[in-house]
Amino acid sequence: MKNRIFKAAMIAGLVFGLGNNAFAAQAVSLDELLEQVKQGRVKDAAENKARIADFQKDRSRQQQLLRNMQAEQARQEQLSVQLENTFELNDAEIIDLERALQERLGELKELFGVLQQAAGDARGNFDTSVTQIQFPDRGKWLTEFAQKMGSTTRMPTLEEIERIWFELQREMTESARVIRLNTSVVNAQGEEEEREVVRVGLFNVVSDGNYLEYVPETGRLVELQRQPQSRYTSRAGDLQDATEGVHGFGIDPTRGQLLALLVQSPSLMERIAQGKEVGYVIITLGIIGLAIAIWRLLALSATAAKVNRQAKNLDNPGNNPLGHVLQIAVDNPESDVEALELKLGEAILKETPKFNSMLPFLKIISVVAPLLGLLGTVTGMIITFQAITLYGAGDPKLMAGGISTALVTTVLGLVVAIPTVFLHTLVQSRAKRLTQILQEEAAGMLSERAERMA
Repeated sequence: MKNRIFKAAMIAGLVFGLGNNAFAAQAVSLDELLEQVKQGRVKDAAENKARIADFQKDRSRQQQLLRNMQAEQARQEQLSVQLENTFELNDAEIIDLERALQERLGELKELFGVLQQAAGDARGNFDTSVTQIQFPDRGKWLTEFAQKMGSTTRMPTLEEIERIWFELQREMTESARVIRLNTSVVNAQGEEEEREVVRVGLFNVVSDGNYLEYVPETGRLVELQRQPQSRYTSRAGDLQDATEGVHGFGIDPTRGQLLALLVQSPSLMERIAQGKEVGYVIITLGIIGLAIAIWRLLALSATAAKVNRQAKNLDNPGNNPLGHVLQIAVDNPESDVEALELKLGEAILKETPKFNSMLPFLKIISVVAPLLGLLGTVTGMIITFQAITLYGAGDPKLMAGGISTALVTTVLGLVVAIPTVFLHTLVQSRAKRLTQILQEEAAGMLSERAERMA
């Protein structure tokens, strides 16, 4: 039993003690295994002694390197102290020099501040000026100059001061000139193309009879989507075609702001569309009323012509209102005055509705149109108040739709009602005139009959 335990311990010591050489050779017996363990221990001891010898041999060299590094550290620390002293001396000298510079500058410092401000203001004006299409590099130079002037140690040169004066003078000179040049233009379809343009001072740029807008963000000339009235665009075309002389031209003194508002302002059709359904109903009624008025005026004019011709020939009654009344007198030659008066009155009453045909409908349109406008106004105000309830009154654009509907429908109602009232009065007067003619002729025939029977 003890022999087995000893063998197991020997095997375990072999496994954990050999390390990398444990399985270098396969032992045939326990004696061989024991011999290999002994040889491994001897070999490891020899390697350890060799390492210790090498370390002791290199120890003196490492100590020398350590002494060298310590000496270098001391030298660098001494150099750092010297540099710190030099920095402090230089810093104090710089402060003294800056103080002396500020004292010597005196009023020139204010002058340089004014130059910096003038450069910044000029840059802002030049960026939005139409002359930027001719001189695009001046803005970059002015920005660099203003940045340099922001430094306390940077003083402008005489050439830089003269250039600022030159740029300002050139801008003033260009404001009184009309220049023709070729440049890139973005047309109404959004396509970029080369065109010949005419610049009128600092105010406007035109091309092919159309006004252009300068966009500072892109540095491009853009054709306005909506042009001014034709009397302005025609003069723009004449100016571009001219080579000399004085020519009338409409300018925008706000340098494009009025033209920009022109693009934003809605056209007539857009304003009508703001009235929505109520506006379309009012317009439809207006068209119907206009058609009825024209039809009745033409019909009454034709009837009046026939009545006037019949009035000149009372002996031969024709197919017209007055002829129908005259035919009553011809058909009743023996009737007394009272009976003839009743028959003539009846004939006149039969003809009168023909004269007044469709007049009530015209009157209805003239009354309903402003009421519909009022309906649109109330609807628009309801929409406005709903927008205020949801989003508040801080943004006017949210309320613009409802207000537009309210105002446009009111205008449309009045535009339809006022002419309709005028046309109704005109048609009614024509009808009354014809009725009056029939009554006058009937009264004349009654007086004649009364004279014969007297």
